[in-house]
Amino acid sequence: MKKLIMKINTYTLLCLATVFAVAACSTTGMQRSEEVQSTMQTVDNDIKLIVVQLDAIGASLDELIKPGQADVMRAFDLYSNNVSKIKKMETDFAKHAGQMETSGKTYFAEWDKGGQKYDNPDIQKQSDERREALGLIYDRIAQNNIGVKEAFRTYVSDVNEIETFLSNDLTSRGIDSISPVANKVVSNGSLLRSELSNLQSAIEEARSEMTQSGVAMN
Repeated sequence: MKKLIMKINTYTLLCLATVFAVAACSTTGMQRSEEVQSTMQTVDNDIKLIVVQLDAIGASLDELIKPGQADVMRAFDLYSNNVSKIKKMETDFAKHAGQMETSGKTYFAEWDKGGQKYDNPDIQKQSDERREALGLIYDRIAQNNIGVKEAFRTYVSDVNEIETFLSNDLTSRGIDSISPVANKVVSNGSLLRSELSNLQSAIEEARSEMTQSGVAMN
């Protein structure tokens, strides 16, 4: 009797394992698609926060270096706090952008590994064209991401060094001497903003394509 029960339990477990395996295979493609789109959403959210922070840094820097600033220490503390925030945002962005790139590579690698082939040549053509189109869009994301990283690195380095300089010389002459550099930093902020906008546009295009077509690889 015990042997019979054991056999039944074993058979039941095997059946359940088969069911779960089939279910996993049937949803794997969609899950990978959702994962890619989720990482895109995270980076898109990062971009929106960064743009707001760029405005905050620009405003606090203008306030700090304006002639006749009555409360220099307060203005410096505000600027310093904003610099700390943008430095953390750069770290978070790099992490999330890396996750987005990794999920994208996995997405297309699994699509290619699946090697889906169709007997109907028209369907095969459509499949190949969709793969190529989405690949090109995602390549654009990767290229724009490089531009963002470079502009971000330069901007954060500049605002951080201005903070360091003023922490050692928060005098009228010190502030006056750093003002030309501060104005240049504002220009670098505009460049970063432009690069972020390009990346955001590429992300929106990719998400739109994947959502409208309900893309799944398997």
